[in-house]
Amino acid sequence: MLNRRIVDYFTKSYHPPGTPPGTLVAVEGGVEAPLSIRLVDYTAAELREQELANAGECQPYLQGPSNTWIHIQGYAEPAVLHHLGELFNLHPLAMEDVLNTGQRPKVESYDEQLFVILGLAVFNDSTIKTRQVSLFLGEHYIVSFCNGNRDPFGPVRKRLRKNGKRFQSRPIDYLFYTLIDVVIDGGFPVLESFGEELEDLEVELLRCPTRDTLAWIHRIKRELLLLRRIFWPQREVVNGLLREDHCPISEGTRIYLRDCYDHSIQIMELLETYREMTSSMLDVYLSSVSHHTNEIMRVLTIIATIFIPLTFIAGVYGMNFGNNSDSPWAMPELNWYYGYPLIWLVMIGVAVLLLVFFKRRKWF
Repeated sequence: MLNRRIVDYFTKSYHPPGTPPGTLVAVEGGVEAPLSIRLVDYTAAELREQELANAGECQPYLQGPSNTWIHIQGYAEPAVLHHLGELFNLHPLAMEDVLNTGQRPKVESYDEQLFVILGLAVFNDSTIKTRQVSLFLGEHYIVSFCNGNRDPFGPVRKRLRKNGKRFQSRPIDYLFYTLIDVVIDGGFPVLESFGEELEDLEVELLRCPTRDTLAWIHRIKRELLLLRRIFWPQREVVNGLLREDHCPISEGTRIYLRDCYDHSIQIMELLETYREMTSSMLDVYLSSVSHHTNEIMRVLTIIATIFIPLTFIAGVYGMNFGNNSDSPWAMPELNWYYGYPLIWLVMIGVAVLLLVFFKRRKWF
């Protein structure tokens, strides 16, 4: 049994009721990872990467025609979000959703700016955690946020360095698609771990199911249901990017988004398959337990059936009514020379006949 647990799925930070919309208030207990701001600025001929000390250092890169990608990893305080919102003219409602993590995956359009929220399932040792990924797409910039201490976009930076000219010559919305694709494809290794665990569960279920097996099945069902909570709406997000007329996304990039949408469908199909398998395993477990109970009851019934006539015979001759009286109803067998072994032979014969009968009827 894999020692894997899913935590913090239903954890959502929120403002106190009555707070004005768009208010940025510090989240209690929200500092899970230190803040890190990384900048990637590129043109068709040049690529720059830099670790920023604060959000204000990215302002010079917004003046030129280059494509700028700002990634904020970890917990961003309200002051940092407010500063970024002013620099990139980000909508206050969107910034509120960035601060209050645990949002449902969705896509919003603000004038010439696109805002997308996705859910990312990641491994942390033997634990699966969910992270909120927030993406802003503008004319020549992308601002991305991800809570937690693990940056999921390391492979994207590696591609930029390795295939620089080819990647850098594309518009900024291609980088936007790449980030979405990384988040969605992150579901495959998570579901692969479930596939391996279901194989182990199936072996144990057919070999010797116990109460721990039942708890195992219920845990997997709950985890798959919780994963469905983030994977299902993400498919609708990609579908919305394909179907709706979002100005920042070009027709050339929509072709790649179709492939991304296909991946999201595959993930959902795989997830639903695992859910059906888990439900079937629960039925198999209940049938196995019921069959095991029936086997026990069958054995007990056979034993009881065999001993019923034997108990009757022993009870009759255990009454000890002797024949030393003049009564015609006395037991003459009690004074027979071979009475005791004869009664044993009768009881053994009855037991053998019953066993032969049960065997022919295939009751055991």
